[in-house]
Amino acid sequence: FKAFHNVCPHRGRQLVSVPDYLPGPNSSERVHSVRGNNRKNFICGFHGWTFDTDGNNTYILDPQDWDNKLTPEMTCLSEVQVDTWGGYIYINMDPDCVPLKEWMGRAGEILEHFELDKMRYKWRQWAIYNCNWKTAIEAFLETYHVAATHTQLLDYGEYYTFSKQHGLHSVSSYDTRDERFQMSESAGTTRAGKGDDARVSTYELIRENYETINHAASTETLVNAARRLVEELPETATPQECIAHWLKSARADDAARGVIWPEVPSDIKQESGLAWGLFPNQNILKGETFALCYRVRPFGSDPDKCVFEAYALERYPEGEEPETEWVYADPSGENWGPVLAQDFANMQFVQKGMKSSGFRRTLPNPHQEQKVINLHRNLANFMEGRGAVEPIGPVASTAGALTTSQRDTLSTWR
Repeated sequence: FKAFHNVCPHRGRQLVSVPDYLPGPNSSERVHSVRGNNRKNFICGFHGWTFDTDGNNTYILDPQDWDNKLTPEMTCLSEVQVDTWGGYIYINMDPDCVPLKEWMGRAGEILEHFELDKMRYKWRQWAIYNCNWKTAIEAFLETYHVAATHTQLLDYGEYYTFSKQHGLHSVSSYDTRDERFQMSESAGTTRAGKGDDARVSTYELIRENYETINHAASTETLVNAARRLVEELPETATPQECIAHWLKSARADDAARGVIWPEVPSDIKQESGLAWGLFPNQNILKGETFALCYRVRPFGSDPDKCVFEAYALERYPEGEEPETEWVYADPSGENWGPVLAQDFANMQFVQKGMKSSGFRRTLPNPHQEQKVINLHRNLANFMEGRGAVEPIGPVASTAGALTTSQRDTLSTWR
């Protein structure tokens, strides 16, 4: 793979015309159709300068007018660092960036066991949302919000978690306040539901997550295998026995239809947790046969908007993966499912609330929101210390940093 800045070195026209992100029924064609792998060259629509797929200039109209002073270095495309990991293509604008493998670190080593590159899109959608990209990705870096935001889920399972920092990246894992539900069989997205009959509650938990998160964060195979627990296990089955039987049945069901699970060592499965926040703007919630992923990017230079993309991955029998395209979807429950719509409902009001003169600073949960803390710690490192994370303590006065007009505004009733 090669990647280049989308600009002609002659007068700066985009070589591939990319329109602004605009919501609407035809926006997916306007924005995402510029992707493709069938190009043989790039021709500037302004003056016809032409470039091959290695970035070399192959045609200039009237080159003699420059008195033969143009060189290949002047007229070639500007290259961008590009590399692949886990089926993804990554770019980096910094020509002196560290190698992608080094950037991924332990997170990459762990996630490679889940063979994301062998999964395919189940659906992929995007929206423009009224908050900063950091505000949006933070909503998916913790489950501390479930008790207040996704109250319907509390009937089926505990959503207590812990999170850990791994350098640039971070991971969250389900924790438990109840020792009954601590088990070696449970790891990552795998856990038992809460209730007296573990067969029933485990199925209800799996079904509820699957159906309300837009048929993601699980698979039909896993849901159907959980549904059969009441038929295949006695009422006295423990949560541990339910989990072990459920996974064994689902693995066999998938194998029968040509879906082979990767062999993930138990210690890796424990370390892999529930979901990874990959710095700066990617989130991956994964299982052996599925993944629910988010990517958030700035909306041009508007700090109060972002481009939010989410997609479900799944492992399919060869040749049976669905045909999908990027689809613009307004952030509603009808388009995204109730859980994601509930998350969207918070974002714009967090963005507004943070601008209040009465908001002192964030107080993230040290046990459950380490991923949020880690995001801003790393951002501060890249921003030469601005916005650095600080220990809890007295809030320093900022009055001296305000301009006269700012102080006047703050003191005005409105």
